[in-house]
Amino acid sequence: MTIEVGDTLPDIEVTLPDGTLRKLGDVADGRALVVYFYPRDDTSGCTREAQAFTAMLPEFAETGVGVIGISKDSPADHQKFAAKHDLTVPLATDADGAVCEAFGVWVEKNMYGKKHMGIERATFLFDAKGVAQRVWRKVKVPGHVEQVLAAARAL
Repeated sequence: MTIEVGDTLPDIEVTLPDGTLRKLGDVADGRALVVYFYPRDDTSGCTREAQAFTAMLPEFAETGVGVIGISKDSPADHQKFAAKHDLTVPLATDADGAVCEAFGVWVEKNMYGKKHMGIERATFLFDAKGVAQRVWRKVKVPGHVEQVLAAARAL
Protein backbone atom coordinates (compact mmCIF):
# COMPACT_ATOMS: atom_id res chain seq x y z
CA MET A 1 0.00 0.00 0.00
CA THR A 2 1.02 3.61 -0.45
CA ILE A 3 -0.46 7.03 0.28
CA GLU A 4 -0.98 9.37 -2.66
CA VAL A 5 -2.62 12.77 -3.05
CA GLY A 6 -6.36 12.40 -2.36
CA ASP A 7 -5.98 9.43 0.00
CA THR A 8 -7.14 9.70 3.59
CA LEU A 9 -4.98 9.58 6.71
CA PRO A 10 -4.77 5.92 7.78
CA ASP A 11 -6.54 5.04 11.02
CA ILE A 12 -3.39 3.58 12.52
CA GLU A 13 -1.52 3.86 15.83
CA VAL A 14 2.00 5.05 16.58
CA THR A 15 3.88 4.93 19.87
CA LEU A 16 4.86 8.28 21.37
CA PRO A 17 8.12 8.75 23.31
CA ASP A 18 6.29 8.37 26.64
CA GLY A 19 5.12 4.91 25.49
CA THR A 20 1.47 5.81 24.88
CA LEU A 21 -0.29 4.70 21.72
CA ARG A 22 -2.11 7.32 19.64
CA LYS A 23 -3.94 7.13 16.35
CA LEU A 24 -2.63 9.55 13.74
CA GLY A 25 -6.08 11.12 13.52
CA ASP A 26 -5.92 11.87 17.25
CA VAL A 27 -2.47 13.42 16.80
CA ALA A 28 -3.98 15.67 14.10
CA ASP A 29 -6.75 16.70 16.53
CA GLY A 30 -8.82 18.32 13.78
CA ARG A 31 -5.88 20.23 12.30
CA ALA A 32 -3.91 19.71 9.14
CA LEU A 33 -0.98 17.37 9.77
CA VAL A 34 2.50 16.85 8.37
CA VAL A 35 3.69 13.26 8.75
CA TYR A 36 7.34 12.80 7.92
CA PHE A 37 9.25 9.53 7.86
CA TYR A 38 12.97 9.31 8.45
CA PRO A 39 15.34 6.33 8.53
CA ARG A 40 17.04 6.58 11.92
CA ASP A 41 17.59 8.76 14.98
CA ASP A 42 20.90 10.55 15.39
CA THR A 43 22.19 10.14 11.84
CA SER A 44 23.33 13.28 10.02
CA GLY A 45 20.44 13.71 7.56
CA CYS A 46 17.79 12.71 10.06
CA THR A 47 19.22 15.06 12.66
CA ARG A 48 19.27 17.99 10.22
CA GLU A 49 15.69 17.26 9.17
CA ALA A 50 14.44 17.04 12.78
CA GLN A 51 16.30 20.26 13.65
CA ALA A 52 14.71 22.02 10.67
CA PHE A 53 11.20 20.88 11.67
CA THR A 54 11.91 21.94 15.25
CA ALA A 55 13.07 25.38 14.11
CA MET A 56 9.93 25.86 11.99
CA LEU A 57 7.47 24.30 14.45
CA PRO A 58 6.15 27.71 15.60
CA GLU A 59 5.40 28.67 11.97
CA PHE A 60 3.56 25.38 11.41
CA ALA A 61 1.58 26.00 14.62
CA GLU A 62 0.69 29.55 13.51
CA THR A 63 -0.59 28.02 10.27
CA GLY A 64 -2.71 25.53 12.23
CA VAL A 65 -0.68 22.52 11.13
CA GLY A 66 0.66 19.78 13.38
CA VAL A 67 3.87 17.89 12.65
CA ILE A 68 5.00 14.40 13.61
CA GLY A 69 8.14 12.50 12.64
CA ILE A 70 8.08 8.70 12.47
CA SER A 71 10.83 6.08 12.41
CA LYS A 72 11.24 2.56 13.74
CA ASP A 73 13.51 3.72 16.58
CA SER A 74 12.31 2.95 20.10
CA PRO A 75 10.59 5.55 22.30
CA ALA A 76 13.71 5.58 24.51
CA ASP A 77 15.89 6.29 21.46
CA HIS A 78 13.56 9.14 20.48
CA GLN A 79 13.86 10.62 23.96
CA LYS A 80 17.68 10.49 23.83
CA PHE A 81 17.71 11.91 20.28
CA ALA A 82 15.40 14.77 21.25
CA ALA A 83 17.36 15.59 24.41
CA LYS A 84 20.73 15.46 22.66
CA HIS A 85 19.68 17.89 19.90
CA ASP A 86 17.06 19.99 21.76
CA LEU A 87 14.30 18.75 19.45
CA THR A 88 10.71 19.78 20.08
CA VAL A 89 9.17 18.20 16.99
CA PRO A 90 7.02 15.25 18.13
CA LEU A 91 8.58 11.89 17.25
CA ALA A 92 6.77 8.57 17.12
CA THR A 93 7.75 4.93 16.85
CA ASP A 94 6.50 2.44 14.30
CA ALA A 95 7.92 -0.64 16.01
CA ASP A 96 6.07 -3.26 13.96
CA GLY A 97 6.34 -1.41 10.65
CA ALA A 98 2.57 -1.19 10.11
CA VAL A 99 2.61 2.59 9.65
CA CYS A 100 5.54 2.44 7.22
CA GLU A 101 3.71 -0.24 5.24
CA ALA A 102 0.47 1.78 5.20
CA PHE A 103 2.30 4.83 3.82
CA GLY A 104 4.44 2.80 1.41
CA VAL A 105 7.75 4.01 2.82
CA TRP A 106 9.22 0.61 3.78
CA VAL A 107 11.26 0.02 0.65
CA GLU A 108 14.28 -1.80 -0.69
CA LYS A 109 17.35 0.40 -0.51
CA ASN A 110 20.77 0.02 -2.05
CA MET A 111 23.80 1.22 -0.12
CA TYR A 112 27.32 0.52 -1.37
CA GLY A 113 25.99 -2.24 -3.60
CA LYS A 114 24.16 -4.01 -0.77
CA LYS A 115 20.39 -4.20 -0.82
CA HIS A 116 18.38 -3.95 2.39
CA MET A 117 14.95 -2.85 3.55
CA GLY A 118 14.58 0.54 5.20
CA ILE A 119 12.48 3.66 5.56
CA GLU A 120 12.38 5.99 2.57
CA ARG A 121 12.64 9.62 3.68
CA ALA A 122 9.18 10.93 2.78
CA THR A 123 6.72 13.60 3.90
CA PHE A 124 2.93 13.75 3.66
CA LEU A 125 0.72 16.82 4.16
CA PHE A 126 -2.88 16.12 5.16
CA ASP A 127 -5.55 18.82 5.36
CA ALA A 128 -7.82 19.25 8.38
CA LYS A 129 -10.24 16.66 6.90
CA GLY A 130 -7.44 14.08 6.77
CA VAL A 131 -7.01 14.11 2.99
CA ALA A 132 -3.48 13.99 1.58
CA GLN A 133 -2.77 17.23 -0.27
CA ARG A 134 0.96 16.83 -0.99
CA VAL A 135 3.39 13.91 -1.00
CA TRP A 136 7.17 14.22 -1.13
CA ARG A 137 9.16 11.01 -1.69
CA LYS A 138 12.93 10.46 -1.71
CA VAL A 139 13.29 13.73 0.18
CA LYS A 140 16.54 15.67 0.13
CA VAL A 141 16.84 17.51 3.45
CA PRO A 142 18.18 20.97 2.42
CA GLY A 143 15.22 23.30 1.85
CA HIS A 144 12.62 20.57 2.30
CA VAL A 145 10.98 21.86 5.48
CA GLU A 146 10.58 25.29 3.87
CA GLN A 147 8.77 23.62 0.92
CA VAL A 148 6.46 21.77 3.31
CA LEU A 149 5.70 24.96 5.25
CA ALA A 150 4.90 26.83 2.02
CA ALA A 151 2.50 24.04 1.01
CA ALA A 152 0.93 24.05 4.49
CA ARG A 153 0.35 27.80 4.27
CA ALA A 154 -1.35 27.29 0.90
CA LEU A 155 -3.99 24.92 2.34
